[in-house]
Amino acid sequence: MVKVSMYALSTCPWCRRTKKFFTDRNIPFEYIDYDLADEKEQEKILEEMSKYGGSAFPFVKINGNVVIGYNPEKYSELLGL
Repeated sequence: MVKVSMYALSTCPWCRRTKKFFTDRNIPFEYIDYDLADEKEQEKILEEMSKYGGSAFPFVKINGNVVIGYNPEKYSELLGL
């Protein structure tokens, strides 16, 4: 089973497009809106993102592969679509 998770910003148009990409294809995903998370959760998110050299949203993990930014071609590739 494919595991998709994402860190996003509630105000980010690219984050909304990314959520729509997965929703439109009926691909289950989990997400946390960084800007709506509490301070402790935000620290945890930044720590995880920094492990992968990421500092931009959306920050998407598909089966352990990281995609930073809105990149539907890469999402499709990793999902085998």
